[in-house]
Amino acid sequence: NMKISTKCLHSGYHPGNGEARALPIYQSTTFTYESTEHVGELFDLKASGHFYTRLSNPTVDAVEQKIADLEGGVGALCTSSGQAATTLAILNILHAGDHMVSTATIYGGTVNLFAVTMKKMGIDVTFVDADASDEEIQKAFRPNTKAMFGETIANPAIAVLDIERLANIAHRNGVPFIVDNTFATPVLCRPFEFGADIVTHSTTKYMDGHAVQLGGVIVDSGNFDWTNGKFPEYTEPDESYHGLVYTQAFGKAAYITKARVQMMRDLGTAQTPMGAFLLNLGLETLPLRMEKHCRNAEKVAEYLASRTDKIEFVNYPTLPGDKYHDLAEKYLPDGKSGVIAFSIKGGREVAAKFIDHLKLASLVVHVADIRTCVLHPASSTHRQLTDEQLVAGGITPGLIRFSCGLEDIEDILADIKQALDQL
Repeated sequence: NMKISTKCLHSGYHPGNGEARALPIYQSTTFTYESTEHVGELFDLKASGHFYTRLSNPTVDAVEQKIADLEGGVGALCTSSGQAATTLAILNILHAGDHMVSTATIYGGTVNLFAVTMKKMGIDVTFVDADASDEEIQKAFRPNTKAMFGETIANPAIAVLDIERLANIAHRNGVPFIVDNTFATPVLCRPFEFGADIVTHSTTKYMDGHAVQLGGVIVDSGNFDWTNGKFPEYTEPDESYHGLVYTQAFGKAAYITKARVQMMRDLGTAQTPMGAFLLNLGLETLPLRMEKHCRNAEKVAEYLASRTDKIEFVNYPTLPGDKYHDLAEKYLPDGKSGVIAFSIKGGREVAAKFIDHLKLASLVVHVADIRTCVLHPASSTHRQLTDEQLVAGGITPGLIRFSCGLEDIEDILADIKQALDQL
């Protein structure tokens, strides 16, 4: 029952008498055992323990336990990147011939993953407007639909997802709802409390916060019923484990266990011990950082909204009249994250000129960092998307993604002002 700021410091790793206070780095690929019988039981999933770091490692395990506790899940699996987390989360459910529904306002790299790469794998994805009526969204579901996907705060449109409503739609169709919670982090929103079944993160972003290591994580709520008849891979024997049935052997942890022992075993997108150690350092200060990110973003959004001479629109849920204000109050009562989207009048060329005039903000292909970052999505992260896909994702030619760092707010505002004044 600890508060989340306390969990960020203490969950996952509990040193005993005379043991290291800080989480140790178990920089080893392998672990020794005294008998072949014990090793055989590990491979048969009859015993717990670490035998190869691709599947589990004490440092990584401690961080996985911490993140599961922060989100309120039964287990977590760290991966080598956020994209790897999304990929494993989907492939742990869908295979060739299956279908998924996704909201359209999601990260451009995820759109490519769903619309291009997974299509080549035989998985079909239908994109829907997250703000459409229940009836319109329902039309996207098919008999072979196996999951639904969305982002708590869409990157880069800053659209807030109605998690509870979409979770209800997914559940009426007998499928799990997967939510990418990267921009909110569990400090600001815990999607399981509103009916989501699986949560993913790019831990590269706020969880790490310092732009020093790539990572991702999948968290399982343990609440979805995999025995409803639509998911035989969970209720029928897995011959690669001598006929083991995941729902029988692991109960509420069936999904996350399968993700580890089958998906990670075969695809190998593992987090490293050093990466997990660095991630843990970020997690320890996450609540403090998120509070400052949010407060800075609120001030920046207010200033940008006042510059109607240069700014076409500003997307940030604390602004009066913002389309997602009410949803943000429900799902993000403690802060709306540190990322703002706004559109410069004059389109692509003027937006590029504004960015080039910034002095404090860093032009980087990154977001959610301790340092203020800026990017023009249409010419970078979302460059591969068609004009139609850009519009569906809420991206205009002049749209700028502005990620407020932890600098003094007066310095951030001064940098924006001097750049705008040169347009």
